[in-house]
Amino acid sequence: MSAEKEKTHYELHNNNPEDSGYQKFVSPVTSVVLQNFESTHKGLDFGSGTGSPVVKVLQDNNYDIDQYDLYFHNNPDVLKKQYNYVTCTEVAEHFKAPYREFELLKKLLLPNGKLYVMTDLFNEKIDFATWYYKNDHTHVFLYHAKAFEWIKTTFDFKRVTIDNRLIILEL
Repeated sequence: MSAEKEKTHYELHNNNPEDSGYQKFVSPVTSVVLQNFESTHKGLDFGSGTGSPVVKVLQDNNYDIDQYDLYFHNNPDVLKKQYNYVTCTEVAEHFKAPYREFELLKKLLLPNGKLYVMTDLFNEKIDFATWYYKNDHTHVFLYHAKAFEWIKTTFDFKRVTIDNRLIILEL
């Protein structure tokens, strides 16, 4: 898919950060950030889209969070900084070059930083032919728990924790 068609597709998403249902959907990410970091810590929402409920919830709690999105918040300066935490909510499945993206995400983290990835993982109990998640044509890379073990090892994260759709990689 061309970048132009991909952007048009994303513009059709109903990504209203004020939507309480959308905020609840991302609550696994926002809850762990609120539990593990202070408002003085610096965060980045990577792949924030047209409107980010992660940014909305955290800013409503006086958290300092930047946002980056290739199409809607393309500010390369935020990718030159380092952060205590980076959120990547329903974005990793869109990575066309996952190795390069995870390499960047790790570089964005300060020592002892945490990367919060939210995506639906494939497992052997899922019938791939009928799995809804593969049907989105912008989902170009799908993950298994073993992939995150590989990411942990390859990029020297100390720990990976998988809790349903939430994956936490810790430095």
